Amino acid sequence: MSSQVRLRVLPSARCLFDEPVQVKVAGLRSRQVVTMRATSKDEKGVVFSSSATYRADGNGEINLDRDPSLSGSYVGVEAMGLLWSMRADKLHTKLKKLNSLNPHVVKFSVHEEEGEGRTLGEVTNERCLIGDGVSRLTVKEGNIRGALFTPPGEGPFPAVLDLWTLGGGLSEKRASLLASRGFVVLTIALYGHDDMPKNIKVVHLDYFEEAIEFLKKQDKVGSAGVGVISLSKSGDLALSVASYLPGVEATVWINGCCSNTVFPLYYKESQIHKALMYDSSKSIVTESGAFLIKYNMDNPLAEENKGSLIPIERAKGHFLFVASEDDLNWDSKGYMDLMVERLKRYGKDNYESVSYPGAGHYLEPPHGPYCPSCVHGLVGKPVLWGGEPRSHAAAEVHVWTKIQEFFKTHLRCDATQTKAKY
Repeated sequence: MSSQVRLRVLPSARCLFDEPVQVKVAGLRSRQVVTMRATSKDEKGVVFSSSATYRADGNGEINLDRDPSLSGSYVGVEAMGLLWSMRADKLHTKLKKLNSLNPHVVKFSVHEEEGEGRTLGEVTNERCLIGDGVSRLTVKEGNIRGALFTPPGEGPFPAVLDLWTLGGGLSEKRASLLASRGFVVLTIALYGHDDMPKNIKVVHLDYFEEAIEFLKKQDKVGSAGVGVISLSKSGDLALSVASYLPGVEATVWINGCCSNTVFPLYYKESQIHKALMYDSSKSIVTESGAFLIKYNMDNPLAEENKGSLIPIERAKGHFLFVASEDDLNWDSKGYMDLMVERLKRYGKDNYESVSYPGAGHYLEPPHGPYCPSCVHGLVGKPVLWGGEPRSHAAAEVHVWTKIQEFFKTHLRCDATQTKAKY
């Protein structure tokens, strides 16, 4: 490595996963062309990498906030482009970051453009999933299986139930990052985690009621009710939680459905919704081997499927509907439009909606690698998720801020709520 070249990550080489950083290079020759690279490994050992070509200015400096990539994994000025453009060295693979205690470690490096690309400098960016002072507690109480994240300090803090996608285990990333932003967050699994069954045939709303009661009893919780955040299949479960259970003040629905899907929904041992099903024979296999499944779901408005529609007009709390316009998992934008139309028909104004052109199905906390395809938990085969990497990355940045603002607006905290629990 060249002793003159300095590669820096600012303001610090250690940050939270959802925080942007400045990547700067100094000590190059005037107008020197170099290759910038980013590499990382996930929990399964899969390598993710990206590269981009840059030209230094007259002072031999490069600033990714200011300077455009000339070629590579992306082009143009993209301060965080080396992160969101990273691709796996294994086809149909999504970055696995299930354990919040393990940071996402990225090595940035700068290389000569000529010859074998001698390394001129490198620096490691440790991107933490859990903030300093945030506590993590494994939850195994009653039927609940999950993890509870609590911010440092006395509080009071608003409470959020994170449903993520619920299938096949537990993902902690979104929950731990929300807790790092000032929320008490309980993330739960539905099946396939710990001692839970590997497969299920029905879903019981009572499970979520139990989780909400557990969350509301936590010492630092100051909101009278709770928020719920979801994605994909858990979106319709979040709608049912908001529509049937008391104490839900704010619900974030991301790329879900307007009907109860896949599994019949029960409450107090009685079925309250049939399942909207899908036709796997409609799947289209693509050149990459991934399937296009967007048109597999049955029509929720068909007469025989109306028993699956969720009566969201019953909800007392507020909704934030988030849809990606290039979602290839299913027509989330169409489902969102149906829900908005339904609430308007009932004279409701307790919602806001946002949609993102060019974004795909998996909207996550920002600055992670964009995933075009991976194995679908229910389909059992790789599927296309949709989206264009740059637009998808921008959507994740925007919606992450919007989600936090939505919860802070609608989850009112009262210090007397916490004192009453001691």
